[in-house]
Amino acid sequence: MANVKLAIIYYSSTGTNHQMAKWAEEAAQQAGAEVRVAKVKETAPQAAIDSNPAWKAHHEATQDVPEAEVALLEWADAIIFSVPTRYGHVPTQFQQFLDITGGAWSQGKLANKVVSAMSSAQNPHGGQEATVLAVYTSMFHWGAIVAAPGYNNPALFKAGGNPYGTSVTAGENGMVEDVEDAVKYQANHTIEVAQWIKNGQTQ
Repeated sequence: MANVKLAIIYYSSTGTNHQMAKWAEEAAQQAGAEVRVAKVKETAPQAAIDSNPAWKAHHEATQDVPEAEVALLEWADAIIFSVPTRYGHVPTQFQQFLDITGGAWSQGKLANKVVSAMSSAQNPHGGQEATVLAVYTSMFHWGAIVAAPGYNNPALFKAGGNPYGTSVTAGENGMVEDVEDAVKYQANHTIEVAQWIKNGQTQ
């Protein structure tokens, strides 16, 4: 039985979604998946980055993380996205990455990927659910298979009970909710669904 190839793609300005991506990576590796983590390219002006000490520090600390490329999407059986919300939608940086996937999409190379999404905002009702659903809207155009966590594990309720994908409130003092277990459950669930599909393809 071939292992699932999982891509974890995130955008993070001050580190929240980077941490969520790392938790997902840890769980996926423990589950036996082949995992690659990549960040979405930063397109904000350097002046904007420099204006926020936390943003600048995180940007400089993650220079060694590879940037996401379309080839990574084609390689993966499953993909987990983790992005903050911007007015109830995905950040411009992430949307720009999606916008360059048209060639692969038109060739059917993104169809039947198993996908799942996570998000964060500065307040409890800051648009996290809308952002996750915005990611899924693009995934429906790909013909991807969404593996939402639902309410199938107690960790989801401890994390705030978002059935679409793990979400967290994060501010100057870090994450408010305890979401580590929910992130790890979501990663395992995504791999499980992808494995079912791979098994079905080989029968």
